[in-house]
Amino acid sequence: MRYDLVIFDNDGVLVDSEPIANQVLADYLTELGHPTTYEESIRDYMGSAVHRVHDLVLERTGRRLPADFDTTLHSRTFDAFDRELQPIKGAAEVLEYLVATGVPYCVASSGTHERIRVGHGRTGLDEWFEESWIFSAEDVGRGKPAPDLFLHAARSMGVDPTRCVVVEDSPLGVRAALAAGMDVYGYTGMTSPERLTEAGAKGLFGEMTELAQLLV
Repeated sequence: MRYDLVIFDNDGVLVDSEPIANQVLADYLTELGHPTTYEESIRDYMGSAVHRVHDLVLERTGRRLPADFDTTLHSRTFDAFDRELQPIKGAAEVLEYLVATGVPYCVASSGTHERIRVGHGRTGLDEWFEESWIFSAEDVGRGKPAPDLFLHAARSMGVDPTRCVVVEDSPLGVRAALAAGMDVYGYTGMTSPERLTEAGAKGLFGEMTELAQLLV
């Protein structure tokens, strides 16, 4: 099926930020007295907006995170991005293919607009995205797994949700895409095929260069 819009998740799909961000988050939560391993951070928070961290910590411990949690977490994450962040191998080639074949695309991320811009600037992917093609959980009331972000992206790009395909690497993102009535392909760079299949991904791929074949 030829789609009218390809919607990319950002973290872990376009930029290799998930290992960095989840290590920072795990370390910070542990520092605050909420012991969290890197693996637990990936399991519980990968693909979600930061409000999920607040919600789960409060639910599990009855304690609220500090008022400056978001600011400190973002600062530490951006510092780590400056040192370590790289694009996902093959991401630029896929974007080049979409441009060459005339298929519109955008990004819809649980991260903030600032985080997306920093990541794209650091990795050189900013040349592939106009500002109007970038959507963040900041733009909607609820982040993934709610469908709001993907529906907002489709509406803003002028495309019916049923004509969209989402590229995701987290079960939360897969469920959000399905709830929006969109097809979704799962990238297995960091998440097991089993988890993405269980969440409902239509197809799976392990190398970004394989994506073009799925979009034909």
